[in-house]
Amino acid sequence: MKRTAVTESGTVKGLQGNDARITVYKGIPFAAPPVGENRWRAPKPVEPWEGVREAYTFGPIPVQDTPGLGDDLYCREWHVDCDLPMSEDCLYLNIWTPAKKTDEKLPVLIWYFGGGFQWGYTAEMEFDGERIAARGIVVVSVSYRLGAIGFMAHPELTKEEGVSGNYGFLDQKAGLEWVSRNIAAFGGDPDRITIMGQSAGGCSVMNQLTCEENFDKIKGAVILSGIIRFPQQERDKDLFCPQELEKAEKKGEDFLEYLGVKNIEEARKLDAIFIRDKYAKYRDDHQTMFVGIKDGRFCVGDPVERIISGDCAPCPVITGNTKDEFVFGGNNMVERSVKETLNDAVAKDPARKFYYYSFGPDIPGDDNPGCFHSCDLWFWFETLLKCRRAYQGRHFDLARKMCNYLSAFIKTGDPNCSDNDGTAQTVWKTYTAEGGGLNFTSEGPVEI
Repeated sequence: MKRTAVTESGTVKGLQGNDARITVYKGIPFAAPPVGENRWRAPKPVEPWEGVREAYTFGPIPVQDTPGLGDDLYCREWHVDCDLPMSEDCLYLNIWTPAKKTDEKLPVLIWYFGGGFQWGYTAEMEFDGERIAARGIVVVSVSYRLGAIGFMAHPELTKEEGVSGNYGFLDQKAGLEWVSRNIAAFGGDPDRITIMGQSAGGCSVMNQLTCEENFDKIKGAVILSGIIRFPQQERDKDLFCPQELEKAEKKGEDFLEYLGVKNIEEARKLDAIFIRDKYAKYRDDHQTMFVGIKDGRFCVGDPVERIISGDCAPCPVITGNTKDEFVFGGNNMVERSVKETLNDAVAKDPARKFYYYSFGPDIPGDDNPGCFHSCDLWFWFETLLKCRRAYQGRHFDLARKMCNYLSAFIKTGDPNCSDNDGTAQTVWKTYTAEGGGLNFTSEGPVEI
């Protein structure tokens, strides 16, 4: 197996995965630390290093509320470690590769985690890329800045670089560009990159998909529970629709006053954890968050509207929802948003390839969770063995098949494939004006 790789910044050494056929590289820097004067600035290039860098552990998680302190659903599900190292110095990525040599030109998956742009990290146990990599794919997970540190705009910042905010999105973009330049060293093909994310990570995929500078780099996209519209709730409306820059700048001015500083120079000298704690209180007091911005450069319009109109990378897309997420007034808001988006998009161009899914198996547990937002992650990554829930054979069968569909899509742009025993899996048809797609049920995939 290929346990070392030479990147543009230096040599890295990985470790054997749980599957000896996989090499895992953790904590590879893809941008300079965004600290000090680099706080609230676009990511800068990595400084080269001498010798061999041991890529054995995940980098620090982005600054956020300490995970794992509560007893809510998500703390019980996977935010189980409250002692994870945390730092503004968080721009690292991780790679799982089955390659034995550099010239294998394997398809590549880039993963962006979710968490409302306020929380989340690549070290979450459900994001283990090993089972996807075992199917002949190079898997990359990319970290990015969050909350006020990742998305605050301000007139002074706009004056510095012409735009401000969207630092988290620019981190993701820098990760994509790093992969495009370096992934061949890990046996990957820079011309076969699929990007994937869930929830805010799915929204991130839409933002990267509709950034014109990315059009030639992205060959496929997977948007899991990421097309969301909550028009009746202002806080969540802001979360998934890009704000106008002027409005975002005003919020930034208000937050600096809340921090007790007069300008950006003073704010850059504040401790990051102090900013985090003040922001948590500001977020609750004002019922608002720092999120994506229509800055006129990275983001020039609502990503959903741009996808509908075709102003995006010309590639096939998988998208869908879980059965019980965000249900208001009897409506699954994600399912409604996804189908409304797909209906407008295929009406404009019936030839576009969208593959729709609904995820609805029984989810075990004495908390009776239903098919809650994010529970499908265990299945797409085929990481059920890491979950505390008493999953049965039917769940493992479904996870294997979902991971098969995903892997086939990453390889070919079409999810249709055979199961491990060579039998054909249920046909996954493209979405049309009449609908279509797959329901992932306890009994397996079923055509809609």
